[in-house]
Amino acid sequence: MRAKVTVIGAGNVGATLAQRIAEKGYADVVIVDIVEGLPQGKGLDMLQSGPIIGSDAKVIGTNSYEETAGSDIVVITSGVPRKPGMSRDDLVLTNMNIVKSVTEQAVKYSPNCIIIMVANPLDAMTQLALHISKFPRSRVFGQSGILDTARFRTFIAQELNVSAQDVHACILGGHGDTMVAIPRLTTVGNVPLTELLPREKIDSIVERTVKGGGEIVALLKTGSAFYAPAAATEQMVESVLLDKKRILPCAVYLDGEYGIKGVVVGVPVKLGRNGVEQIIELKLTPEESAALKKSAEAVRELVKIMNLE
Repeated sequence: MRAKVTVIGAGNVGATLAQRIAEKGYADVVIVDIVEGLPQGKGLDMLQSGPIIGSDAKVIGTNSYEETAGSDIVVITSGVPRKPGMSRDDLVLTNMNIVKSVTEQAVKYSPNCIIIMVANPLDAMTQLALHISKFPRSRVFGQSGILDTARFRTFIAQELNVSAQDVHACILGGHGDTMVAIPRLTTVGNVPLTELLPREKIDSIVERTVKGGGEIVALLKTGSAFYAPAAATEQMVESVLLDKKRILPCAVYLDGEYGIKGVVVGVPVKLGRNGVEQIIELKLTPEESAALKKSAEAVRELVKIMNLE
């Protein structure tokens, strides 16, 4: 029996994610959206691609949460996307009510599910879902670092003219302007990046990575990135459902790790059938540790805006 994944939000990220999962064939997919006909139409379209791509995964769209019952994973993509000139911080109160409502519905029908957050501002929305669901932190985490490191890896590969698959990057912290890239732990074919590029070039690549989402928003003008975010989220879903135990950077609630307590921050974790099965603590330099704690404080300020009590 295939696993069941619910994707809340039939916009660009949600629909692309649903398609990627359906193409892999390891789970049936339910797409939920408040717009009548939208999830149903997209779901039917994806289902009809099954005979062509060789997948028997069932895909349905719905405006009701009843059909999500018993989901193994619920991915929350719903929310207002960033517009040009809008920071992730601006999204907090706008998306807070949306994420609160969909989390309540998801938990009602799938009390044993794992929640993966994709809605922005990512770290704060992950903490909100954790608060609303009352789930253990192992079952509520967010997609951030995989996307950020993918952008970093892409830019490095372009600069060095090598395969992006041979670039392994390390980015910690919040998903936004305070993310913390760790060049000394970033490698290309097992060679430290710091031995391949001068500091100034690395700094410029880091800067582009930090502003990577904004660069795409500015180019699209009416939307934000969705192909790479969907691919990153699918990698998380697959690692959980197939119990791959991949070591992936995810946004997770810290309880003393890295000297940080009571806030969601992006760090490497082991993802398996039980969700976050281990938080990997890297040995950071004092400067790196300070930057990570600064990033955590920026997330904490966003969480304060929501007044979670």
